[in-house]
Amino acid sequence: MLRHPGTWLGVVVAAMFVNQALFTAFVDQVWNGDPSPVAVYLPAGWFDMADLGPVVDVLPAWPWTVLHVQAALELPFVMTAYLLVCRWFSADVFGRVVAARWLISASFTATFCLIEWDLHNPYTVVDIIIRVVAGVVTPMFLPALSAGRAGPPAVVPFAVSAAALGCVVLAVYDVATLYNLGHAISWLPLIAIAVIALLGARLWARRELPPRPVSASAARSLGWFLVVFAVPALAVRYGVNFGLAPLSMVFGVVLVGVALWRGWNRQLLPQFAVAAIAGMVGAAVGAVVVRGHPEAVLLAAAAGFVVLAGGACAVLDRRAAVRP
Repeated sequence: MLRHPGTWLGVVVAAMFVNQALFTAFVDQVWNGDPSPVAVYLPAGWFDMADLGPVVDVLPAWPWTVLHVQAALELPFVMTAYLLVCRWFSADVFGRVVAARWLISASFTATFCLIEWDLHNPYTVVDIIIRVVAGVVTPMFLPALSAGRAGPPAVVPFAVSAAALGCVVLAVYDVATLYNLGHAISWLPLIAIAVIALLGARLWARRELPPRPVSASAARSLGWFLVVFAVPALAVRYGVNFGLAPLSMVFGVVLVGVALWRGWNRQLLPQFAVAAIAGMVGAAVGAVVVRGHPEAVLLAAAAGFVVLAGGACAVLDRRAAVRP
């Protein structure tokens, strides 16, 4: 249990929420409840404070809770979340991603530091130093995490698991990373649904039989995508926000192409066309239905693609199995 990445993801998330409570106490005691001394430097959508009542008078007013603690915790948060998804997929994919941990940490840290510089404020220089230290320390501990089972898994339960975890990560991102503790209550219904879906998907994944030929091709391709996407993941995502959306899209398409080239059985190209069309329909539905943070739209589109494409592969496998 202590070597499970989910355990350490929970520890990091708990630390982030403790920091939110301490930050609220600092703002209340030192800034008289007004976060504008720091909020003025950052975009809209940050610092929706919660009312913690008399608790804020008891907690210490620690100035490092303003941006600095989050700078230390954000890298272990995203890396343990990504490794948890990889562990659900297979021990092989988990091992490949852990082997690339220094490249991943360097890429993620560089992206975070560029964002810090773009949002320049009086805390920026110290935050960048903290992020560089976190970029060195975090990868040192990742090899101690357990790799999980051999794979590959069934695509659909895996996709549901990853999407449910993504919802939880989005909630933590909005509430803890953006200092919106006041949003916590509004996230609870979605979090409850996501946790139930996650538990159900993990039980489903344990009972699912090994994938048949078409689904196996899809699973191998998805596994390769997790590997090749790991290093540039944050750069591709934040390129959308910082004027590089076309480049991010092209790079994303290239990564998908590499994953398919490595994973898909060339003898199943007609089945690939069916799965791709189903996946694009799922991605379009997810992108249209979901609103809010760009991460939420991307998550919905990705989950829609994988779930419908995986479902199409399962149907194709069943049809092939019943043919005389």
